[in-house]
Amino acid sequence: MTAPRRALVIIDAQNEYFTGRLPIQYPPRDESLARILEAAEAADAAGIPVVVVQHDSGASAPVFAPGTDGYELHPALADRIAPEWKRVVKHHASVLVETGLDAWVAEQGIDTLTLAGYMTNNCVLGTSVDGATRGLRIEVLADATGAIDLRNDAGQADGRQVHETLLALLHSNWAAVASTEAWVSAARAGEPLPKSNLVASAAGS
Repeated sequence: MTAPRRALVIIDAQNEYFTGRLPIQYPPRDESLARILEAAEAADAAGIPVVVVQHDSGASAPVFAPGTDGYELHPALADRIAPEWKRVVKHHASVLVETGLDAWVAEQGIDTLTLAGYMTNNCVLGTSVDGATRGLRIEVLADATGAIDLRNDAGQADGRQVHETLLALLHSNWAAVASTEAWVSAARAGEPLPKSNLVASAAGS
């Protein structure tokens, strides 16, 4: 496998997930935020482009409405943004839909998207599947992402169950899942992350 040409994509690290109506439950949100910032620092050091994504649900939406505190990036990330980082606003789960990011990725010769941010159960999942379908390699940072508790008419699951189950699902087919520490080592070495597959995952190997 050739050396990956990566971009680190930080998805929706917005206040809504910290102090708003969608608090991240697992991993602990402050810990996952710290890992996001570590990944960004390592990306800068390795010359890997960084993309910061912000979700816009519309002015009248109950969450992620522009002009509200929940829409704003977490201050720790907002204060860290470098001028060369790419900024993207999205309206769908996948960061590649109607944002122009797909064209930018192609122009930059990027073949691998490393995903950090929120939520595992929505935009990380949606971007992973969409990106893999478009022929991109996808990497997901297990400790720099996070999920919420879910409860609806179809059932319920706590954030840890949601997060861990979806990461196992993604690693079985759509993405290479690893810790931020493992990714930093791979990024420094210019190496891809190992990925499993459905057959190996079904066999438990």
